Amino acid sequence: MEAVAAQLIEKERIRDFKVVNSPENHANELRYKLQSAVRLGNEFKSKSVIVFMTTDGPKRVETTVWSLTEDYIQLKNGIMIPLKSLLDIDY
Repeated sequence: MEAVAAQLIEKERIRDFKVVNSPENHANELRYKLQSAVRLGNEFKSKSVIVFMTTDGPKRVETTVWSLTEDYIQLKNGIMIPLKSLLDIDY
């Protein structure tokens, strides 16, 4: 995946943006990294860098991933990001 220039935002601001599907669905290729991010967050309290698409362009947030479902990742305070909006994840 190519590097994406994304604006860094605080996780509390995610709800200020309308999250939309990324131009290409990267969910399957990111699934292993997402599972690792959940483990890092739950077992080691380690943060991940998540890049996702909004109507205002790509946004980047550094936070702990709490859980992973079939369609979403869940962050602290019940914030959910659809997997279809993800551009990249790193830790």
